[in-house]
Formats: sequence, C-alpha cells, structure tokens
Amino acid sequence: MGAVHAKSLDTLPMHGRDFGVNPDDMVETPEPEHEAKQEILENKEVVVQHVNIQGLGRTKEDLLGYEISDVFHAKNLIDVMKKAHLARQKLLRLGIFNEVEVLIDTSEGKDALPNGLDVTFEVKEIKRLTGSYNTMVGNNEGSMVLGVKLPNTLGRAEKLTFQFSYGTKETSYGLSFFKPQPGNFERNLVLNMYKVTGQFPWSSLKETDRGMSAELNFPLGVTNHTLKWEGVWRELGCLARSASFAVREESGHSLKSALMHTVSVDSRNSAIFPNRGALLRINQELAGYTGGDASFLKEDFELQLNRRLFWDSVLSASLWGGVLCPIGGQSSCIADRFYLGGPTSVRGFGMYSIGPQSEGDYLGGEAYWAGGLHLYTPLPFRPGKGGFGDLFRTHFFLNAGNLCNLNYGEGPRAHLQKLAECIRWSYGAGIVLRLGNIARLELNYCVPMGVQSGDRICDGVQFGAGIRFL
Repeated sequence: MGAVHAKSLDTLPMHGRDFGVNPDDMVETPEPEHEAKQEILENKEVVVQHVNIQGLGRTKEDLLGYEISDVFHAKNLIDVMKKAHLARQKLLRLGIFNEVEVLIDTSEGKDALPNGLDVTFEVKEIKRLTGSYNTMVGNNEGSMVLGVKLPNTLGRAEKLTFQFSYGTKETSYGLSFFKPQPGNFERNLVLNMYKVTGQFPWSSLKETDRGMSAELNFPLGVTNHTLKWEGVWRELGCLARSASFAVREESGHSLKSALMHTVSVDSRNSAIFPNRGALLRINQELAGYTGGDASFLKEDFELQLNRRLFWDSVLSASLWGGVLCPIGGQSSCIADRFYLGGPTSVRGFGMYSIGPQSEGDYLGGEAYWAGGLHLYTPLPFRPGKGGFGDLFRTHFFLNAGNLCNLNYGEGPRAHLQKLAECIRWSYGAGIVLRLGNIARLELNYCVPMGVQSGDRICDGVQFGAGIRFL
C-alpha cells in the first residue's frame, strides 16, 4: 500500500489516485466496483503500530500524547484517516503549530505486521515571539489593539500575552497567562493583571481600574462554566465640571474583591446571525466576602431563542434581566449598577439613558429587564447572493425594557410591580452587517415609545456597533 499524505480529511481521498481510481475517469467506472473498493477499505482490519511526530522543538512530547492517542484505536483504513484528521485538528487547536500534516504509510522493520500502519504528524512550531495589530469593536465603541505573545511558553501550550488597547472610550493594557489542562484544552486557567481607564459620558464619569484576576474555565455536560476571582482598585472621578452632585459623591477610591460564576448553554449555529438554536447565560457575582469596600450580590441572565422560517428568514426572541442586592446596609456603587438603552439594547433611546438620573447624568439601577423580538430576512432581490450580500440582513424589531432601583424592605410582588411600571419600548427596521463571526453593525430607523421624563431618545436613524445585542 502506498503512502497517504494530506493536510485535512477533505484532501484524503477515500477513492482516487492513491487507490488506483482516477477521478477524471469516475464517470466511466461502474458504481458497484467503487462500492466494492470502498467496502474493502472499510472492512479490512489494520493495526496502527507507530505514531510519530516530526518537527518538535520546545514542545513537550507528553502534551501531544493526549491529542493523538485515539489514532491507535482505529480498526480500518477509513477509521485511521478520520482519527488522524481529528488528531490534526486537536493539534492545531493548541495554538502552538503553524502547520500540521499527516502521513499514513505501511509499517516497515522487523516488527512490522502485514496489516500494520505507521502514522506520522509533521509539524511546524509557531515562533517564540509573535506580534499582532488589529481593531476591535465593542458595544458602540472601537479600539486599536497591539499585542505581543509568547506562545508555548513552557512547552505545554501555555501562552503569555501583553496587550495594549486604545479606544474611543477606553484605554487599557494588561498581562495575561493562559494554561490549558493537557488532554482537555477546554479546561484551562487564566491569570490577568491589568489597568483600564474608561470614560462614561452618559454619567459624566471616568473610572480607572487597576486589578488582577484568576479564572478557571471548564465544560460540564452540555454547559460551560467559568469560576473567577477578581481584586480591583477603582478610582472614580468626574468627567466634566458640570457633573451632578450625585456623581461627585461617588468620586474617590474603593477596593472590590469579588467571586464570580458564569454558566452558559449555547446551541446556536452562529453567534451573530444564528438561524437555529438557543443561548442561556447566567452570571453571579458576590463582592465583599473576600474583603474590599464593595459588598453586594449581583445576578443577571441572558436568554435567546432562534427559529428559521420561510425564505431564509429567522425569528429571534431575546430576554435579559438582572438584580443587584447591596449587603450590610451599604448603598450600591455607580460602577456596579446596571445600565439600559441604546442601539445594542432598547433601540430608539440614547446610550444607557434609561432609568434613574440626576441633572442629566444617568446613575444606573439595581434591577432591570429587557426583551426583544426580531425578524431577520435576506436583502430584497438577494443582491450578491452566495457572496458579499450574505453578510447583510434586513431587520425588523420590537424592543421593551425597564431599569429602576428597588426597596428591598418590600416583597417580590412590589418589586415586580415597579419593574412593570413605566415600560419603555420601541419598534423599527433597518439593515444589519456581520463583521466576521464576532461583531455586527446596525443601521436602524427607530420609533421610541413609552418615553419617561429624563429619558434621552433617538427618534429616527440610529447606528450601532457591538458584539452583544438584545
């Protein structure tokens, strides 16, 4: 048997030149003969005797043993190809190789069996030091990001990263260390040190955070979990001389130490333009238990359902909600509260301009909810179908929500009643553009309704950019 050499399963021919069949002549080849050859390949038992990895430099071999061990369990040639392809994908996922090629050949040597195979992975390691420059889109803001990475720092897929980001509302730099568990890449540890300076014009507030965090990510069944501790020294100040007295009262230094847990289930086929599946994400944060000035319990969730309809249209429904409970008789900090409104949540309203405010500065709230119903359809007449035109969708929406503070001396019924009062809502239509599979742009015509005193509205055309939309 000759050698089989390929970069992926797509180019590993299950019929073709390597097995004596020319693809150009397949029209003339009787179908029964093709099926017979396929059956021979599938039914002929083979034994994978050796798996070799060539091209290793600083990478430890024991790390790769977890990724390629399944190849030894293959029982026939087709199975060898499939398992070798999966092993190649696992090796590339580690982020330490530029290239991984697979060579399958008959075994040679004194101990070679008649049906023995040798599988060789030829790898090319990533450079010890790499740099990057890119732009990043946040929730209605953009940033320029410069990064320096040391991949495979200790030889077991670790990564040390320094990143500097300069944006329209935020400037940050930080150092992070990533360490995956050998054999289980989804289970990993991340350590961070950072400094972030942000401006929040809707609150006439500026904030500088200096902190560190440690987080553990791991899957559990169909769910993904993140456990995190964060310690941050926060410095709040006024962005303008005209800042309200309520914002000036919040100015100063504070120390927050918080434990966080996030659980998510995501069955969507795309994060930006899903046409099926659902997302459920629940976040929990407990501050003050491990020290610091801030003391509160914070819970919020995100739910999204998607269903494909006729003519490639998609109906999507979203629901967000959250509550913040101060502990120990303290009042909540303006930096910890929820904010609502703008092109990424309740459209037709100004950015984070719903809810409690003082002298034109929005102070956030301790409880909120927001819901949305969306209909996405292809562009009329389908221009650019199969290409650039597929990046666009027309968008019809209905949004609603409310943000307020709660009196925790009252019962749950009073809380629900307060959240049901003064509901802001809006409707409209527009065009959505997908940017890769991480962000999107929206240009909508909005009609805000249920406007309350102090709300800032955007009646008409509204532009939005971000990674998370209601």
